[in-house]
Amino acid sequence: MSDGSDPKKRKRIALIVVSSFVLVVIGAAATIGVYTTSDSRASKASEKTSEISASIKAIEGICQPTDYKEACVRSLKEAGANTTDPKELIKASFKAAMNHIAEAVKKSTVLKELEKAPRAQQALKNCKELMEYAIDDLERSFDELGKLEYSKLDDALADLKVWLSAAVTYQETCLDGFQNTTGNAGHKMREILKSSTQLTSNILAMVDEISLALAKMNLPNFKRKLLSDGNNVIGHGDDFSIWPPMLLGKRKLLSKRVADLKPNLVVAKDGSGRFRTINEALKHIPLKSNKTFVLYIKAGVYKEQVVFDKKMTNLMVVGDGPTKTRISFDKNYVDGTTTFRTATVSVFGDHFTARDIGFENTAGAIKHQAVALMVQSDMSIFHNCHMDGHQDTLYVHTKRQFYRDCTITGTIDFVFGDAAAVFQNCKMLVRKPLDNQQCIVTAQGRKERRQASALILQNCAIAAHSSYTPFKGQIRSYLGRPWKVYSRTIIMESYIDDIIQPEGWLPWLGDFGLNTCFYTEYKNRGPGASTTRRVKWKGIKTITPQHATDFTAGRFMKGDRWIRTAGVPYVPGMMNA
Repeated sequence: MSDGSDPKKRKRIALIVVSSFVLVVIGAAATIGVYTTSDSRASKASEKTSEISASIKAIEGICQPTDYKEACVRSLKEAGANTTDPKELIKASFKAAMNHIAEAVKKSTVLKELEKAPRAQQALKNCKELMEYAIDDLERSFDELGKLEYSKLDDALADLKVWLSAAVTYQETCLDGFQNTTGNAGHKMREILKSSTQLTSNILAMVDEISLALAKMNLPNFKRKLLSDGNNVIGHGDDFSIWPPMLLGKRKLLSKRVADLKPNLVVAKDGSGRFRTINEALKHIPLKSNKTFVLYIKAGVYKEQVVFDKKMTNLMVVGDGPTKTRISFDKNYVDGTTTFRTATVSVFGDHFTARDIGFENTAGAIKHQAVALMVQSDMSIFHNCHMDGHQDTLYVHTKRQFYRDCTITGTIDFVFGDAAAVFQNCKMLVRKPLDNQQCIVTAQGRKERRQASALILQNCAIAAHSSYTPFKGQIRSYLGRPWKVYSRTIIMESYIDDIIQPEGWLPWLGDFGLNTCFYTEYKNRGPGASTTRRVKWKGIKTITPQHATDFTAGRFMKGDRWIRTAGVPYVPGMMNA
């Protein structure tokens, strides 16, 4: 999506913006503006005009790397951003985007009152909630921008990119809800969201440009090396003295056997706990907590739809094993529920951890989209869990997610979404679909090329479920297909069984996304791992060992900051080097 501008000029503008931004962040006495040299020579009589001219040039400079420059410049001028300070201009961009989304929320409410079709009504209801999530993530990104410290710039910019990527995805998910609906509500909603999606994309571009330029400048405390040897599993012999007590507490909890845990709440179907259902227990979980709260769910099948609210932060849910403690429900698309609402379990609160639990949607292949688990919790961890379903089993919606030693079963797009999700030592088992269907393991949903998201399968196994095995030669199965235009999936150091077709990857519709996706296979093994006959799309990439390392958990989502403290097995780098 090049704008055809001079690369040298673009780089020069970016460096000016970055230099100014860094000086602002570290508390410099004076802020460097863009093209201010000529303004300093202006006469006093035209000082006001010169200030306006400098501000316009600053706006044009900071909007230069964005994909929607006209919307960027217009929004900043309308906001009255009469400044040459890049940081203030970015903050003004945040405010403009939030105002546009808030306006979209109001319009969607009016549209819902006029809309009669049930599916469209449900989609509009989802839109309101999703746009509120987008505003939340823009607000916390805005707050983070105001607190930036030079010593933590690398981590802070990584956080900003993740949260801004999520804000982009929420707006896209809103529009996805109108597929197969009658009437023109979907078209109207797309028009309503046009400005806000462009402005959110522009902010992501600004932050990404700063991050890239800082990396090129080789500044101290930026683009640090991995903290650990990539070939060693974290968890034995580490120096824990540098970790905060809260994180050490979580580590101690997760490393304990269930019998040794002292949970805050116990749910048991047999009456041996405080509650018999999970939903009863939810009313007693503290909100916005900075301390780990442990919910222990004893063995049993809990037939209920569960939502762990976004205010339920630092929650740890522990079961008796993924085949013993199971949460099961059957909401599905065919019976009238949008995909976003079909999940048996939905997780919204940040720093969520689950261990030894099964999540299941029993609707079956005949009911099409039916999610077992949906996650948009940032820095969430799932260890030794099962996610069982058919179509759309695991919805890794947004933000950073880590899966270790998990088993996911399904048929079509059964690992999908737009999170930065890393799977280590997991099993992806393909089930038997309907007679007229073929199976696809992944469908990654990156809409913007700068979004910090990907599906990464490392040292996993892609193989047949017992229901599929008798039909091995009759059903065609693929590694993935491009759900959105910049879909990104990396499969490395994994075992691929012969159920995967030699072509490997499947188109979504015609040539959509085939040139812009990023699909790669690196050092895989097994009878289905040969890339000789893979499709020859422009989006199929061959990567170097150094590039492969960029997609490891330690680098791609800075896992040493949060995974290594959790007490689960974790490898920050390559596993089979």
